[in-house]
Amino acid sequence: MEYEPVIGLEVHVQLKTNTKMFTRAPYHYGAEPNTLTDPVVLGMPGTLPVMNRKAIEMTIQAGLLLGCKIPETCKWDRKNYFYPDMPKNYQISQFDQPICDGGEVEIEMLGPSRNVMGEHRNVKLTRIHLEEDVGKLTHFDSESLVDYNRAGTPLIEIVSEPDLYSPEEAFAYLTALRNCLVAAGISECDMEKGQMRCDANVSIRPKGTTELGTKVEIKNLNTISGVRNGIAYEIQRQTLAMENNQPIVQETRRWNADEGYTTSMRSKEMAHDYRYFPDPDLMPVKVSQDWLEQLAEDLPELPFDMQRRYMRDYDLPYTITSVLCPDAKLAAYFENALAVYEKPKQIANFITNDLLRELSAAGENGSLPLDQCKVRPEHVAELVQLIDKGDISSHIAKEVFPEMFSTGKGPSQIVDEKGLKQSTDTGELEATCQEIINNNPKPVAEYKAGKEPAINALKGQVMKMTRGKANPKIVDEILRKLLA
Repeated sequence: MEYEPVIGLEVHVQLKTNTKMFTRAPYHYGAEPNTLTDPVVLGMPGTLPVMNRKAIEMTIQAGLLLGCKIPETCKWDRKNYFYPDMPKNYQISQFDQPICDGGEVEIEMLGPSRNVMGEHRNVKLTRIHLEEDVGKLTHFDSESLVDYNRAGTPLIEIVSEPDLYSPEEAFAYLTALRNCLVAAGISECDMEKGQMRCDANVSIRPKGTTELGTKVEIKNLNTISGVRNGIAYEIQRQTLAMENNQPIVQETRRWNADEGYTTSMRSKEMAHDYRYFPDPDLMPVKVSQDWLEQLAEDLPELPFDMQRRYMRDYDLPYTITSVLCPDAKLAAYFENALAVYEKPKQIANFITNDLLRELSAAGENGSLPLDQCKVRPEHVAELVQLIDKGDISSHIAKEVFPEMFSTGKGPSQIVDEKGLKQSTDTGELEATCQEIINNNPKPVAEYKAGKEPAINALKGQVMKMTRGKANPKIVDEILRKLLA
């Protein structure tokens, strides 16, 4: 019998706020353990929570971005459990009245090649709810350490429907979701820093049937590739069990990325295990239409919408837009350069080729961040302008760009300092062209015999002799005149 997987993802995203969800205690990544706490975070007697308005607004914006319905009222609930990472022994979350209902995430599957757009579809969401994060546990052989710095940080949980059907779709879903949230400034979504975490619910069923199989939850999926690999293993494990008439147990399993397999952690909890009840210290939140409209005004263009616009309005190829649009900072850099000089294709080529190459080479561990780059958007626009005006050739521009990157100087300054401006002295160029013609009888004879491409060999020799400083258009005109 042939089986098909059904996958749902629960994605936890840490919001980009300066303070925690129910207290003014600060949060930032990398602080010394247990230095970002206060009596509210630690659940001291007599402390009371106070809502972080910015976190609520960011959650609403995430919902609007993903097409969720925003109910008029949402409320807070206590999720009760006893574990060292939660000092209060309960987590303030949302159970039956979340802040966002429904929604969807547009994904793109890989096309037949990297040069061709893949198939797009929308993955349905169940809800987005807002809660406080828990602390971080570090386990050793005989002991565990707990760090409460992260405890209380605003966290949204984005719950998908069981609407994914392969590890590759899960990968595409997480990639698209991250791009949307980063573009809106809602989160950095850095999985290595715990800003985005994912649990996968995986089941299989006979192909062609509609009833869901027994669900297994996978945890410890620390990278987007890890999510894909963990799901792929779990599908294989469950399929093998079904083929051997072995039962699939509803449980939570842990992904071992080093060894490439999952192991059982515990039986899967149900909602009633957490004894949810309304938090008595927090009032429900009412969301007015005016508030919604105000928050909607600050939403950015979705990456896939931007990509379609770039391809339509700027005639940019898929290969370029698929690099620019998923990166909000790179797309903004492109837009800023375009505002100075409207030559989208040329500017986009310098950004996606030359700029990204230099950033990659300059980084010690990965690429240098764009905000640390010395080349400003107006420098790229100016470089394209110099080419269009005939001041420098495209070849010279490729030499100027690394100098711009290392020094931060504008291209005009570099061209003047190094004497790279193209020569337009026709008298001098005529002499050079005549010398090249005299010394290269073979391509001259081929050109006169009707082989048009032969002139390129002569042009190349002229450009070499002038070290690229001759204007190619003028060189072409002179050669044709002399060979006529």
